[in-house]
Amino acid sequence: MTMSLPQALVLRQVQLLEGPGQAPHRTDVRLEDGRLKAWGEGCLDPSTPQIDASGMLLAPPLVDPHSCLEDPQHGVAETRASLERSAIAAGYGTVALLPDANPWRDTPERLQALGVSPAGGLQLLLWGSFSLAGEGLELAPHGDQLASGALGLADGSQRPSLPLLERGLSLAEMDRAPVLLAPRDRSLAQEGFVREGVEALRAGWPTDPVTSETFPLRTLLDLAARYPSVRLQLMNLSTADAVALLGSLPMEQRPAATVCWWHLLADSGGLDPIAEGWRVEPPLGTAQDRERLKQGLRDGQIAAVAVHHQALDPEEQLLPVDQRRPGVAGHRFVLPALWQELVEGDGWSADQLWQVLCFGPASMLGLEPPTLQLGSDRWLLFDPSQVWSAQADPYAPLAANQPLGRSTLKGQVVATGLNPQLWRPSS
Repeated sequence: MTMSLPQALVLRQVQLLEGPGQAPHRTDVRLEDGRLKAWGEGCLDPSTPQIDASGMLLAPPLVDPHSCLEDPQHGVAETRASLERSAIAAGYGTVALLPDANPWRDTPERLQALGVSPAGGLQLLLWGSFSLAGEGLELAPHGDQLASGALGLADGSQRPSLPLLERGLSLAEMDRAPVLLAPRDRSLAQEGFVREGVEALRAGWPTDPVTSETFPLRTLLDLAARYPSVRLQLMNLSTADAVALLGSLPMEQRPAATVCWWHLLADSGGLDPIAEGWRVEPPLGTAQDRERLKQGLRDGQIAAVAVHHQALDPEEQLLPVDQRRPGVAGHRFVLPALWQELVEGDGWSADQLWQVLCFGPASMLGLEPPTLQLGSDRWLLFDPSQVWSAQADPYAPLAANQPLGRSTLKGQVVATGLNPQLWRPSS
């Protein structure tokens, strides 16, 4: 059950994370009309409701560097309204949408059709397309898309053809806008949908060799070295070998890279054979892949965690796992699941987690790193101890392919200034 945030409220001794490079510190915080009114001394007022927030964290909203929204207006799997509502409730303040859509967002007209994000809500940014229709065969109008508000250029879930990459990067119409590309070659995947490994072979899954990621990655790293003025970025690393390749480069030569949140939680040895979440691209790897991805994230070799929300409708989700489109959905699982995995499990600090869920993604998108500001409604309040049922969540997205959709989770965003109607402290 959810309620509205009180008009005025004092959070007693909450852990306050103000911005990048700062550790959380304990203080009192006063909220008024969903905005940060004051913190530190002078917040207490006998007439204002107070709660003990000593176990909670107040921090800037999260940033998702790439997700998908196929039909913003009439989608059965997801609409713009359902995505915004769910993402805000999950603690996200910014979501960048890839050009994957129907029709593909590869022209100024198709980018502008989505409209401008309303002030005070979710900041919805748009990636332009590197190639027409995301097919990797012909260049899309780069300059026109960027002039129409695209934050940068991205492509489909595999690397465009090498001649097209050479041509597009040499023309350099993107200037300093980022170019986000997937180190993936489906022609090398052998129609597998689980990364090769002992567990996958024992389970009888069709396997996808590591080379379907490492071969195109080597090409992209070579191009990044040949075109140092281009802000080339890597989308959804998934293997230990890929992290090792990236880590072998000096930091100043290393392209920024993302990893999908689900690859940090699931692997071919730890996921039940009948569980949701097997069908993703790039495919799930081994337990060793997952551990190396987490370590690469902690060491800074990987810059950001992406939600890479790819919604399927209920009818498509009923198809056999090898016949439906790949993807998992659900912004609402990312913070609680990764808090349990990385903070509680691996000993990360809260500011380390925010670096990969907020500050790092913002940097990749060319944004100023989010910070808490007096008078702002851009904040979230997270309770790591709150237990909740995903099935009973009124802010769930429409997507049918939610891998933790039947789970009971620990850790929840209990309030955010971006939705003052949301207030769900533990009873």
